[in-house]
Amino acid sequence: MLDSSFSSASAPPSRSTPSRRRPTRLPDQRWQFAPARPAVADAIAQATGLSPLLTQVLLNRGLESMTAVQSFLDPETQALPSPQSEFPDLTISLELLQDAILSQEKIAICGDYDADGMTSTALLLRALRALGAEVDYAIPSRMQEGYGINRRIVEEFHQEGVRLILTVDNGITAVEPIAWARNLGLEVIITDHHDLPPELPPASAILNPKLIDPSSPYRGLAGVGVAYILAVALAQQMEREATLADVLLELFTLGTIADLAPLTGVNRRWVRRGLKLLPHSQLTGVQALIQVTGLSSKQALQPDAIGFGLGPRINAVGRLADPQIVIELLTTDHVGMALERAMQCEQINQERQKLCQEIEQAAIALYENSPIDLRADRVLVLVQSGWHHGVIGIVASRLVERYGVPVFIGTYEDEAEQHIRGSARGIPEFHVFEALEACRDLLGKFGGHKAAGGFSLPAANLDLFRLRLSTHAHTCLQPEHLKPLLQIDAQARFEQLHLSLYNQVEALHPCGIENPEPIFWTGDVRVLEQRTIGKEQAHLKLRLSQATENGLPPTPFSAIAWRWGEYCPVPDRVDVAYKLRVNDWNGEQTLEMELVGIRPAQPHPASISNRAEFEHNQRQYSCGLYQDESAPELRIRNPEGKVLAVVPGQTIGLLGQNRQEAREVDLTQPHFDTLIRAALAALNVPLEEFGPRGDHHSESALDPAIKEG
Repeated sequence: MLDSSFSSASAPPSRSTPSRRRPTRLPDQRWQFAPARPAVADAIAQATGLSPLLTQVLLNRGLESMTAVQSFLDPETQALPSPQSEFPDLTISLELLQDAILSQEKIAICGDYDADGMTSTALLLRALRALGAEVDYAIPSRMQEGYGINRRIVEEFHQEGVRLILTVDNGITAVEPIAWARNLGLEVIITDHHDLPPELPPASAILNPKLIDPSSPYRGLAGVGVAYILAVALAQQMEREATLADVLLELFTLGTIADLAPLTGVNRRWVRRGLKLLPHSQLTGVQALIQVTGLSSKQALQPDAIGFGLGPRINAVGRLADPQIVIELLTTDHVGMALERAMQCEQINQERQKLCQEIEQAAIALYENSPIDLRADRVLVLVQSGWHHGVIGIVASRLVERYGVPVFIGTYEDEAEQHIRGSARGIPEFHVFEALEACRDLLGKFGGHKAAGGFSLPAANLDLFRLRLSTHAHTCLQPEHLKPLLQIDAQARFEQLHLSLYNQVEALHPCGIENPEPIFWTGDVRVLEQRTIGKEQAHLKLRLSQATENGLPPTPFSAIAWRWGEYCPVPDRVDVAYKLRVNDWNGEQTLEMELVGIRPAQPHPASISNRAEFEHNQRQYSCGLYQDESAPELRIRNPEGKVLAVVPGQTIGLLGQNRQEAREVDLTQPHFDTLIRAALAALNVPLEEFGPRGDHHSESALDPAIKEG
């Protein structure tokens, strides 16, 4: 909201002086607020009976009509096109598979060692075996071979008499191995969801949502989603869908959430169905995994329980051990074997957690004791021997959360330290794959997408690689980007927070990528109690209250901040950003908060006297008039979250995400002047009442300068 865009915030510590080594007292975040649209939010709230806080969240998700809102809240009402109409090669894929099954030709699946690839493999194994196919699988070695189908696997399949190869969660870039398979006379069906290369492999059929219309509800499918469509369509064609539907849907749900696929379109619709099945799973292996994980049936209904409970245990196996453990877990119907495999997953995940913690602490120490200046470099590159490259991607993500910069982390692949293998994670303004492309001549293998990637390079190229990445980062990152980004949906007062609001928020689930869980914020909160809890006192537990507007006694709220024990004690008065949680104890439910943001409270929060939304030069803006203890102020927010602050009678204004980093601008410039006039007109405030600012220019419409600023 506008009244917080220029609030007080802790200044970023200098990375070029010894002071950076002092522990910070609060997370150094940048808060980005969704534009408040109270008029539209109130109208939808009145029509639906929902809280205006929730309807503001729906607006933030791009749902601006009653039809869109109702369709989102009840995705089963959406009309879906048939998969055959969306995937041109689905029909030929079904023909190839059915012919192979009826003639008992050998079919082989080439999977991948992450959760998406392993659940995809298990899904197709179960489906094809149930349909009478003679089918086996192979997954390349993460340590020795890396990602994707390769020539060795193709030749082994050929020697075993395989006639049809199915790739799952890989294959779209495997031009040479698939050309070799075709040369040997094998049919190949690619099922993949990764970005398209310049040259597609010469497969018999390709199923990839990147090949279909971007507006299609199937566009966001993960690898397991493509495998699910193929398996369900084949079962329907062979009139066996009824016996397979629930089992396949469970595996789709598990893989989709674990792979962090966007929970929109058909993913959201089908995951909602699948979450109802998982607590009482028909899969013996999933039952065993839920048991060893210690999840309750109610917890197993939540994506977080899968994403942070079941998913990591599956992924850990692919990172550190043999993926066959997971395939057997998800395909066996034997209770004893399922429990044995689930316990293996649990043990391997504990090893993964230990490795991640050790490497993270080592990486933090390596940076903190180095001369690296993040504000100058704008990217963090760390390489160390002895780190397990199966988990360094997780560590990279944690370092991004901690420092707010793109992170490239690597380890040596050989004792001679001649070759480096690494993982990268980015921030919203930085495209990881484009950065790797800029270093193409320095690298061996590399790949990825906007948010993440993997790479290898000769150790001799490390210094030049670091310099090239920093140069690239300077083309897309400004100093204000170098903080962890927190995107906030709406401002709320504590008296607005009730169990009924929490229940309405539950209607947005499943939440995840592209449908994030709502984040609210409240200003000038009093910290009544605080203490550290958990193993090594890693977490922060607080009790918070906010003065009510009606004079009634405030209702305190309990709050937990995971992995923020290092910030204890926090100031007595703070602004907090949070997700809503419910504590169910002895049958009594109480509303709690999971803190995701905390900063010093504004000393004199401004009150808003008037606000509006308006369109100017085909761009949507929000604006408001604010009054604090000094002069009134006009604030105009653009769609990118930057705010122009204007005080009557002054020709200089401030432009930026917050006051600490805002720059001064000349308000008499035509592009600012016309924008200010449009905002005042939307607020029904005559220009002369707001106050003169010197010479005015009325003929320019260059308001995108506020975007460029």
